[in-house]
Parts: sequence; C-alpha cells; structure tokens
Amino acid sequence: MSGNKAVVYEGPGKVEVHDTDYPGFELKDGPGVNPANVGRKLPHAAIIKSVATNICGSDQHMVRGRTTAPQGLVLGHEITGEVVETGPGVEYIKTGDLVSVPFNISCGRCRNCKERKTGICENVNPDRPGSAYGYVDMGGWVGGQAEYALVPYADWNLLKFPDKDQAMEKILDLAMLADIFPTGFHGCVTAGVGPGSTVYIAGAGPVGLAAAASAFLLGAAVVIVGDLNKERLDQAHSFGCETINVAMGDPRDQIEQILRVPEVDCAVDAVGFEAKGHGREASEERPAAVLNTLMGITRAGGALGIPGLYVTGDPGAHEEAAKHGSLSIQIGLGWAKSLSFATGQCPVMSYNRQLMMAILHDRVQIAKAVNATPIPLEQAPQGYHEFDEGAARKYVLDPHGMLAKAA
Repeated sequence: MSGNKAVVYEGPGKVEVHDTDYPGFELKDGPGVNPANVGRKLPHAAIIKSVATNICGSDQHMVRGRTTAPQGLVLGHEITGEVVETGPGVEYIKTGDLVSVPFNISCGRCRNCKERKTGICENVNPDRPGSAYGYVDMGGWVGGQAEYALVPYADWNLLKFPDKDQAMEKILDLAMLADIFPTGFHGCVTAGVGPGSTVYIAGAGPVGLAAAASAFLLGAAVVIVGDLNKERLDQAHSFGCETINVAMGDPRDQIEQILRVPEVDCAVDAVGFEAKGHGREASEERPAAVLNTLMGITRAGGALGIPGLYVTGDPGAHEEAAKHGSLSIQIGLGWAKSLSFATGQCPVMSYNRQLMMAILHDRVQIAKAVNATPIPLEQAPQGYHEFDEGAARKYVLDPHGMLAKAA
C-alpha cells in the first residue's frame, strides 16, 4: 500500500480531507509530533483499515481554535476497523481481525497500565502521562479519521470482536466503543449510578446521550438531561430521559418539578470547559457553570463524574484565568457536602469488553441513542460544520463505504 486520505486541521474553523502517508512502523516527524517520539520504532503495532472513525466533540475544541493544536494535524481518536498488517512484535492480533481501538494510547507495561489506568499511561507521551490519537499535546500519534491508521502495542490495545459477521450487523453500535460509550459509562460509574438512582446529566451531546443510555443500563430510576439545544434534548427524550432546558433557569427548580425534591443522587458533567451559563446567562460562556451547578444539585455525600474535557490552556477563553486552565470553582460547597469528584480520560479498557457484550446481546442500542449518522470521509468538513452548529447527531465517517454496505 502506498496511499491514504485523512481529515486534517487547517486552522480555526477549517478542516480538509488530504492525501497523506500510509502508516509505517516508525513514528515520523510531523505536525504535533513530540520531538522525543520522532523515530520511535513500532514493531508492536498494527495497521488498521478504518471501517468507522467518528467525529468527536473533543475534536471540535481544536477545530474551534480553543487549543494550541498545530495546522496540519491529522484528527480523530475514535477508530473501528480491520487489521491489514502487523509488526513483527505482534503475537496474538491477526490480519483480518475486526477490532475496536480505545482512544487512549497505552503501553500495557507501566505501573498505571497494570492498574488499568490506561488514560494516564506513562510511556507514550513524553510530556506527561496520557495520550490519544490525533490530539494536541498527546505525544503526536497520528489521528484516525483516515482510510488507514496505526495502533501501537496492538496486542494490548485492540479489542477483537468475536465474530466478524455478527459485528458487522451491529457495527454502528460497536463504533461507539472507541470513546463515547465507555466515556459516558465511566461518568456514570464514577458518579455512583446504580439501581434506583436519580441522575442528572449536563449536556445532551453524544457523550451526554451515551451517559444517559449508560445510566439506564446501570439501573437508574430517573435520568434527567440538561442542555440548551432543543433538538438534542428531543433526542434524549426519545429513549426515556426527562429533559431540562437550562436556558429557562436554574436546573434545581426544574429538577424539583420532576422529582419533587431539588436534588439528585448522582451527576455527570458531559459539557467541559466551553460551558455556558444558565437562565439569563445562557448565551454567555461560563466555564465553571456546570461544575458549580452539579455541586449544588447533588445530594450531600454524592459524587460527580466529570468526563467532560477540561484543559490546562485555552487560548480562546473569555476569562484570563481560564486561558491557563483556572476556573472559579465553588470548592467550598463541594467540601461542605462531602462530594466526590472523578476527572480525567476514561480508561476505555476498563469497560469496552463488557459494553461490547451488552451491544452484541441486545442489552443496549447505543447508536440509536446518540443518533449515529454515517457519512463518507469526503464529507467530513460538512459533518464538522453541522456538528458545531448543534446537530443532534454523532457523525461516523465511512472511509471505505463499508458502513453503507452493511446497512
């Protein structure tokens, strides 16, 4: 093989599909690649033919110019595909396997990986623990919104589907295993969602919807989703969620109308650092608004799952402190209520096998919940634009037409 096509960030508000290099078993220099990673040999890697590769809200932060992502960065960290080549150090993954790729890149050998904390692997990003494909400051591993992608430590990272034909029948659902389904599930698990729980989820984007579906899977009695976008709230309502339009005022009052009490057992932040205010401030950016609201509406002794992305630097922030990752958090309120907080990347490998089985055996319809919508790779710029405009869809790129054929 000699060619490849990929989705490339070309500056704030602009992505394009370019001809790029076919992956090789060595990490080469390029936009965003950490100099300490250049020349890194990858005999343990596999080359994946992308069957599905998704557009994520985390990608949108970069495309909006809210990070220091360099021009020319190949985007994408949600990859599902077929193995077409393996390095000489790969023992168990075979050519032809259909696999899910966790968005966390991890080595399987460091202390954190051995403790299943794969979101903070110590060996793949020279700058700090934690890495991902196609993402700023994550070591420079090439993104997966492409026809072909490279996965290091393949025996460790790849989740093989047991039966290819069965998997292709549910491929849109399985495509959510790379990130948003485990991420939403992680948010709920760390918030303490269980049978009979009342749950508030801030944000009705794909991660929020995945968290809502996860809450039901975990046995929640009531799942309330809050957002500003009516179309996305309607999508949440379509599979049994109660909904709150936070533009109408304080979520606390609306929660009381639903539950007869103004608080929930568990809360999940699926918004992150580009949060807006509530009520009269709904059109203004308030990066701490969601976190402070969740502390206010969660019962004393409860927990907050925070899979929403927060960054150490936001050059587009409206507040000076927020440009350096500092937010006006009411930590005293959280302390007084003895709340627990769980932050950081979801360790996908802690959940993806179980969630795969739930999909394969019809315990959840995650693609329907998030309104997964396949589009050709060439339409990626349009997909990014529509997603940024608030479309209630999870856009799934179909580089080889395999999703269309399966449908």
